[in-house]
Amino acid sequence: MKKVLIIANLCHTSPRVRGLAKYLPEFGWEPIVVTPHCSQVAGSQLRIIETPYRDALGPWKKLLGIRPGENDIRKQVKARFGVNSKKSLLDYALTAGGAIFNYPDGEKGWKPFAISEGSKIIQSEDISAIISNSAPVTSHIIAKELKAKYGIPWVADFRDPWSQNHNYSYGPIRQLIDRRLERKTLSKADSLVIVSKLWANKLEDLHRGKVVYTITNSFDPDEVNNPPAELTAKFTITYSGSVWPQKQHPWKFLAAIRDLVSDRTIDPNDIKIRFYGPKESWLEREIEQYGLSSIVKQLGIIPRQVVLEKQRESHILLLIAWEDSQKQGAYGGKTFEYLAARRPILVTGYPSNVIKELLNETGAGIWASNTEIIKNSLIEMYQEYKGKSAVTYKGKESIIDKYSHREGANKLSQILDSLYLKWQAHHR
Repeated sequence: MKKVLIIANLCHTSPRVRGLAKYLPEFGWEPIVVTPHCSQVAGSQLRIIETPYRDALGPWKKLLGIRPGENDIRKQVKARFGVNSKKSLLDYALTAGGAIFNYPDGEKGWKPFAISEGSKIIQSEDISAIISNSAPVTSHIIAKELKAKYGIPWVADFRDPWSQNHNYSYGPIRQLIDRRLERKTLSKADSLVIVSKLWANKLEDLHRGKVVYTITNSFDPDEVNNPPAELTAKFTITYSGSVWPQKQHPWKFLAAIRDLVSDRTIDPNDIKIRFYGPKESWLEREIEQYGLSSIVKQLGIIPRQVVLEKQRESHILLLIAWEDSQKQGAYGGKTFEYLAARRPILVTGYPSNVIKELLNETGAGIWASNTEIIKNSLIEMYQEYKGKSAVTYKGKESIIDKYSHREGANKLSQILDSLYLKWQAHHR
């Protein structure tokens, strides 16, 4: 079996890397993952090599009294100085400081350790290919160095674009610098992979002559809701994940629920709405403003396995898409996890092309772009629930199965096989 070295920060990565790596051996590739030291790798069946890590912002965090283990540095700094405004001078200073000290990203302190460990592995393990995954983009810079040193095939995998990112948080000058670094770094890559065709088209435009493949995010076939879990007695709607202010608009959904409950179309004693994820004070205020505190609950962060169980027992899974026309290529973090739950999905928000196409293809749910459509959809689902204590799931399982980690690993293995054969032929 051929071996592939995967450069990825498992502390900050999505299930994508672990999922693809888990199933690569079925297609002839043994993964070895290099990551910074991370408590989240405990119990993993993957072969994982943890390296030391130097926090690039460590001295500044110490100086400012930042509490370790809490990600929202900006919020901590503002609280320390008693600043509440969203557009304060401190905000601008933090953004400017981040642009300078976090170049190319906050993981740059990992680079020397990963290159050292990666070199040892390549020299001792007969590695046939390299995969780097971002974010962080430092993973690609590490892979570029290893590619230059050893010449073996390299695939750069993206969960989100780099300089073309729809959530790009720095100014235009930093973006131009990032774009230049991106071009320089990826010029050495043999192939690029990204999660949607729309984003693949953008990468092709930026990196002329590069072959760009699309491998969507996916779900673990071992986590599919089969046989189906018992549903809750109440008409239960579940949302899991973060809710971002200004970027997602839960008020459309909340307004629909308020109207249906107030006119008794839905009996308030029948319905339960659950948000699992970080508790947000602004969301709690919206829930209160719509008079839904007895129905809609923020239940906080719970273990992932418990979240999966809550999804499986729900009548409907809620996906609040971003209200951003620039995020056309994004599926949303929980989309594929929801597919594994095999429960009807109700999507609200801006009509993202890729999610609309996915729903049309799989039959796994419906899109409701405004409050009236949400209300009509909920009425239909609730009436079905009242008639038979369940909402019919209409997903096409044979099509949904194409979005599993196993199928993604199969596609990735074909890319690796092709590159390896070309590399072998060139070095004979």
